Amino acid sequence: MSRGDFEGLVAQALDEVPEELAALIDNVAVFVEDEPPASDPDLLGIYEGIPLTERGHDYGGVLPDRITIYRSPTLAICETVDDVVDEVNITVVHEIAHHFGIDDARLHELGYG
Repeated sequence: MSRGDFEGLVAQALDEVPEELAALIDNVAVFVEDEPPASDPDLLGIYEGIPLTERGHDYGGVLPDRITIYRSPTLAICETVDDVVDEVNITVVHEIAHHFGIDDARLHELGYG
């Protein structure tokens, strides 16, 4: 799958976030990169920033949080285009959940592990 097609799937997954949740996402930029860090080659996505639950009254003047979705490892674990669509949706929701302060243990319980 081309980089452009993959980016389109990420954009589609973001568009499918319920409006009431999307309205709460604050100061976050989403990126697609082909390869994850060499230290974690199987990483599908990552949230880097300060979750909403940890932002205090002094939060401000900071660079946006960052969500990165990694193309190559996602394609490596998927057999079909439908699998890629499903995995991108799961990964995008997983990383947005981190922005809302939901940890990996809870995400696994909810089926987004």
